[in-house]
Parts: sequence; C-alpha cells; structure tokens
Amino acid sequence: MTHEHGDHRSQQQRPHRSGPPTWWHDLRHRLGHLFGPHPHDTVDRVDTALESSRAGLRALWISLAVLGVTAGLQALVVTWSGSVALLGDTLHNVADALTAVPLGIAFLLGRRAATRAYTYGYGRAEDLAGIAIVATIAGSAAFAGYEAVRRLLDPQDVRHLPYVAAAALIGFLGNELVARYRVAVGRRIGSAALVADGLHARADGFTSLAVLLGAGGAALGWRWADPVVGLLITLAILLVLKDAAREVYRRLMDAVDPGLVDRAEATLLAVPGVRQVTAVRLRWIGHRLHAEATLVVDAELTLLQAHEVAADAEHQLSHAVPRLGGATLHTDPASHPGDHHHAELSHRRRGSTEGRPVPSTGSGRS
Repeated sequence: MTHEHGDHRSQQQRPHRSGPPTWWHDLRHRLGHLFGPHPHDTVDRVDTALESSRAGLRALWISLAVLGVTAGLQALVVTWSGSVALLGDTLHNVADALTAVPLGIAFLLGRRAATRAYTYGYGRAEDLAGIAIVATIAGSAAFAGYEAVRRLLDPQDVRHLPYVAAAALIGFLGNELVARYRVAVGRRIGSAALVADGLHARADGFTSLAVLLGAGGAALGWRWADPVVGLLITLAILLVLKDAAREVYRRLMDAVDPGLVDRAEATLLAVPGVRQVTAVRLRWIGHRLHAEATLVVDAELTLLQAHEVAADAEHQLSHAVPRLGGATLHTDPASHPGDHHHAELSHRRRGSTEGRPVPSTGSGRS
C-alpha cells in the first residue's frame, strides 16, 4: 500500500492558531492564489511555505536596496577620481544587485501551484537561478583577473586616493552586510540559490578590499601594488566560486545531508507497528524536502490498520525532519523465511488478468 501524506492532515491535527481570525487567512490565500501553493494544503504547511518565500524575497529586496546605495556612492567617487579599479568594483556591485532579479522570479515561481505537467510544482526554479548566480560569480572572477593583468602590464596612477579608499571600504562593508544577511536567510529557509548569492556578494566585497589595498600601495608609490593584489583577490573569488558551485551541484543532484536520512530512518523504525524500513529517500524541491520510504508491517494487518501505521509514521517524520514538505510511504507485509509473497501474488494477478483489465479498487492507491 502506498500512502502519501504531507498535504492532507485532518483538522484535529492542525495546531491551535492565535492572531488574525480564520477568514483573514482564507482571504489572504485566495488573493495569493496566482503565486500560491496548492489549495488543498493544510494551513500550517501553507503558511510555512509562504513565509519561507516571503523571507527569501525580503532578503533579496533589502539586499538590492543596500547594494544600490553602495554602488551609487561609489559611482560619485568614480566621477571625482577617475579610478578604473573603483569603476570595476562599482560595476561588480551593480551586477551583484541585479542577481536578485532571477532569484526573485524563482521564489515567485516556486509559490505557484503544481500542475499536471509539473506535478512537483516549480520549486526547482531556484536551482536554475543558482546556476545563473554561479555563472555570474565566474564572470566576476574573469573580469577581476583581466583587470589585474591589464593593470600589471600597463600601470596607471590613481587620483584622489583618500576618496578611493573610503569608497572601497563602503563597497566592502555593503557587500559583507548583504552576504551575511543572504547566507543566514538562505540557510534558515533551505535555499541553496540564496546562499550562493550571498557568497557572490562576499566575493565582490573581496574585490572592494583589493581596491583599498591597491590604493594604499599607490600612496606609497608602488604602482604594481593594485594589480598584484587584484590577482590575489581573483584567487579568493575562485575559491568562493568553488564552494557556491559545489552547493548548487549537490542540490541539482538531489544530495542531502546523510544525517537527515539517518534521522528519518530512526524515526520511522520507532513508530509502533513498523518492523523494518527500506529505501529511505530524501530530495529537495525548492527549499522544502520530500521523503519516500518503504515500511514493512505485519502481514496480518488490515488495510485500515496499515494505513494508520503509515499516517502515524508520516506524522512523526514531519516533526523529526526540518522543512519537510511531504512524504510518500509504501507499506509491505512482512514475510517469513521461504515466503515469496510478492512474487506469488504478482504471478497470480498476471495469470488471472491476462487479456482483461485489472478491476479497480476504487481507492486509487495500492
């Protein structure tokens, strides 16, 4: 028997909710239907998913505002100093701010209802946004490396060094603030793309430090200081690129923390009526987890009793695994040594139904 949970809890299982009355939640869900989850989701899971998306969008827009102000202040200094290095750093910050656009679109798409074509919904749009962000980090590394080599071959004097140094500090502080915020929110809601975007902001902060150190070297008369430091910062950006690419790659390949799999298996084994657990699988869909597992129960159980065991197992799993969006549990009857229950049953059904359709049970589940 396959038993799917996660989206159809009974009313008695829903926690008591304080705050605005139920009619307000219903009105809010109706107005947000275009970008909202499936209308049959329970109130607690709907609110959790929407709150995750809201947190991600809030992080993006706040980051966009901070980086916009940072780039604007740097642009003013660029017009005064004529610093090409600071111009490149300013463009970096503008590009970093614009990465909020594809990620914001991904968060909005992830809130849309599942369809007959996209039966798991649109949560994986965040992974596509993660690829775009990794590509942007790679472009930043290539640009920084190019500028460093060009300045090394053709050194140039930098004017108004105090202003350039102040603008570099502003660029570093703005990027580091955004990086910490994005990474914290991304890890809290389970968004690999938002974490990768935060690491990208940190990489641009390193680029700002390169401008600061280069300005310091230029003040001492070392014309080679700026391009040499730029090359070192390019290597630092490549390290950030490696970490971000690995995180997005693991998400695309459905990798999860093995500790979560161990916890899920231990939780299912502790459920009364479960004798064995096999084929435990977890995967990310957006920033929510989906679980699949096979539960071995007593062969003497009725269909209703096996259903109750699976329902209890899903309930316990939802408390043990964070950010669990749903679970599909299949129950198998326990067999004794020498008992080939599945093989014999499959053989009898094939022999008895050859040439005619299998009668429907009316439940849609087997």
